[in-house]
Amino acid sequence: MIHKREGHLPAAPENSSHRKIAVPFPSLPDLTLEGFRRKLANVDALPQLCVLGVLSGLLTGAVMVGFRLLLDLGALTFMPDGDPENFEGLSPLLRSSLPLLAVLIIGLFLWRQPAAARKMGVGHVIERLSYHQGRFPLRNWINQWWVGVISVIGGLSAGREGPAIHLGAAAASGIGQRLRLPHNSLRVLVACGTAAGISASFNTPIAGVIFAMEVVMLEYTIVGFMPVILASTMGALVAMLVYGSEPAFQVPSVSMGSLMNLPWIVVTALFIGLLAGLFIHVAKSTAIRGLPFWLRLILVAVATAGVAWWYPEVQGIGYDSLDASLTGHLAVDVLLALVVAKLLLTGLTVASGIPIGIIGPVLVVGAAAGALAGLAGAQLWPQLAAEPGLYAMLGMAAMMGAVLQAPLAALMALLELTHNPNIILPGMLAVVVSGLTARQLCRCDGFFVSVTRQGLHPLQQPLMQALSRVSVPAVMERSLVRTQRMVTREQARALLDAKPVWILIMRSTDDKPTLALKAADLARALMDEQLAEEVETASELIDLLEVPGQRLEMAPIHLQATLSEAFERLNDQAVDALFVEHGHRPKQKRISGIITRGAIERYYSLK
Repeated sequence: MIHKREGHLPAAPENSSHRKIAVPFPSLPDLTLEGFRRKLANVDALPQLCVLGVLSGLLTGAVMVGFRLLLDLGALTFMPDGDPENFEGLSPLLRSSLPLLAVLIIGLFLWRQPAAARKMGVGHVIERLSYHQGRFPLRNWINQWWVGVISVIGGLSAGREGPAIHLGAAAASGIGQRLRLPHNSLRVLVACGTAAGISASFNTPIAGVIFAMEVVMLEYTIVGFMPVILASTMGALVAMLVYGSEPAFQVPSVSMGSLMNLPWIVVTALFIGLLAGLFIHVAKSTAIRGLPFWLRLILVAVATAGVAWWYPEVQGIGYDSLDASLTGHLAVDVLLALVVAKLLLTGLTVASGIPIGIIGPVLVVGAAAGALAGLAGAQLWPQLAAEPGLYAMLGMAAMMGAVLQAPLAALMALLELTHNPNIILPGMLAVVVSGLTARQLCRCDGFFVSVTRQGLHPLQQPLMQALSRVSVPAVMERSLVRTQRMVTREQARALLDAKPVWILIMRSTDDKPTLALKAADLARALMDEQLAEEVETASELIDLLEVPGQRLEMAPIHLQATLSEAFERLNDQAVDALFVEHGHRPKQKRISGIITRGAIERYYSLK
């Protein structure tokens, strides 16, 4: 451990190299951006997250309004009355040609792009949140604008909510990326953008919150709820300023009447649950996905065009058809076309790799199926049966809840759209029965839940869920000094004068830490009597790699990372500690602290 200074030995480092690691946060006031970032790294950064919730809600509301204005602008070019839903007003030849043209444009522009750039919609949002810390590629975001508009205006069976959620979540996350906020706050920003997108689309702020927490975040926490609620509120307010406070659909005032309707509601929900299972199986069909991309596009275009010739109601989002289902103004054959053809066309389009929104079409199919069940009930029990409009509302919620496996979001949407608390009892029954049917009989999980090889979504793992709420600065040890491997006794004492917890032993080649030594172990070695006898002069060198004590191999991690990222990196690199880097340019990176496996485990056990 002790070496005489000789020519072949490396020279002892100068005292100036034994400096305490600069900490980027504590010396700055809390009102600075650096102070704001440091607050956000903790699990209890509720005020700061609420500020982000308001900003992201306003931004997402503006994005959603812009997207809807693009749809309206596109409709003005050729749709009757400038209505993007009025495919019925077009000639059969024109409305059948639109899907062919839309698929051609989407195919030509997406064909040349890599597969990663073709990922869009809610599934893409969940993937980026789960595996990429809520960071979104700019190319996908730009693609979502024009693909979302063309798929709806072009007459495909597609919705606007999926694109709105992607655009809103990515825009909200962009705030955090622009400000270089910790990754745990990016998760909340993604949820805020999701909630505001749903809220601005349907004018349903509560349903937006529940959807974000139930489908995207997969958790319910107070710290997560409050900023998401603010974002959803702001998104709805922005949409109201432009489009008014009317709900997305004109819902009639209906009631269940006799309790004898409950058995038929159960039968209806069972039927809708089977439809939801069929839709998911078609949308995830490996047989369709195995076909060449060009053949899948042709299949979608021809199938949509063929059905549109006779039933234009299947085209676009279908909110006009949904309104007619609720008020009982659709013929039975049109309802059947919506249930069968629109369901299969939407599933086929998804399976073919065309990135469309599915929430709108799912609601339309559910409402049509419910209306059919209501008409059948009226034929069987004309004296007791409730109006078909009631069954259409229940069908809408049941289909949404079963496809997404999001019962609370479906119930909240039902309540906010109808403004009728009396519908909650049959709504709860319908949503639960349809959800169980899709899950148990059809073996379908939620449509947007991606499955890992271990069978669990990353955010469904309790450990990773808890660790993803906090960033590295909240747990890391900042009391550090760094030095080279060989030091004199005098220099070793100078290191300990800073009262560090860890000593980072740097590589001489690139000035990066290779090992971390407990400062207490060095102090104990200096006090050792045997060492004192061996050391004759202050110029003799001590090899820190031979000092008895705990030494940890290390790997780097960025200051913005969450504890879940740190935990995964510890396992991937097979090390027991990480040195935390601050800064983005390679030559300007500083070491801000060290985080050990034990520190993460202690945090989780205390929580």
